Amino acid sequence: MRKSSGAGIILAVTLAFAFTAPPAHPQKEAANDVRWKELDEAGGKALAEGRPIDAEKMWKSALQLAERFGPEDGRLTISLNNLAEFYESQNKYAEAEPLRKRALALMEKILGPEHSLVVQGLYSLATLYWLQGRYADAEPLSRKSLAIVEKVLGPDHLDVAASLNNLATLYQAQGKYGDAEPLQRRSVMILEQVLGPENPELAINLTNLASLYEAQGKHADAEGLYKRALSISENSLDPDHPNVATSLENYAAFLRKNSRVAEAEKLEARAKTIRDKQPQRSPAK
Repeated sequence: MRKSSGAGIILAVTLAFAFTAPPAHPQKEAANDVRWKELDEAGGKALAEGRPIDAEKMWKSALQLAERFGPEDGRLTISLNNLAEFYESQNKYAEAEPLRKRALALMEKILGPEHSLVVQGLYSLATLYWLQGRYADAEPLSRKSLAIVEKVLGPDHLDVAASLNNLATLYQAQGKYGDAEPLQRRSVMILEQVLGPENPELAINLTNLASLYEAQGKHADAEGLYKRALSISENSLDPDHPNVATSLENYAAFLRKNSRVAEAEKLEARAKTIRDKQPQRSPAK
């Protein structure tokens, strides 16, 4: 349950005008729109360059300008979400929450309760609660999101699988294993049917289901899924792909918890070899 900052901003700009009312003063509106885009892009650039203070200033200014476009303008929603996302990246959750809530209410009013952007807004607010460990607050948002995508897209769509996984993860975090398991199993089934039994995306959901089994003490079932996830990753990805390392680490962690240290060490060594080959990220300035 996470999002990145920069790419989302560029996409958001292209979505703005799908629900923007015609301007009363076209020339002034055009100038303000140009300035809004400049501020929005400057915020993304500043954050990418490791200048969060400047990024916050730019996005606050963009939001102030967006307020002038009208209370139901799409650019206002975008600025609310961009500033909220920035605060989340800085662990300033209290500042992010009212922005996320306002953006969601605005999208529901403008676009209707079953629009795909409303689903994204529900997911974003649920993610914010998840980051704070507020699982009970996130749960109804995830249930609502799942109900919408099932109704709009049908029961076997990949977005339904993603929503099932999200809700199952929330249930698991609260110890509601009986509620989580059928959802996670159904998510896996959809992925198998739509993507095939050897798709690397399936390995992620298999690992989640394995973790759920492990939490319930179903160790034999869990190990089988950890093994399968690793096999899929190894067969469908480059040998040095980071996801192969992740699958190795997940299975190794399971083995360690079950006192199978020698087996775990072999997998950990393989994972370390892969990790050591990955390019190191430069620290933010």
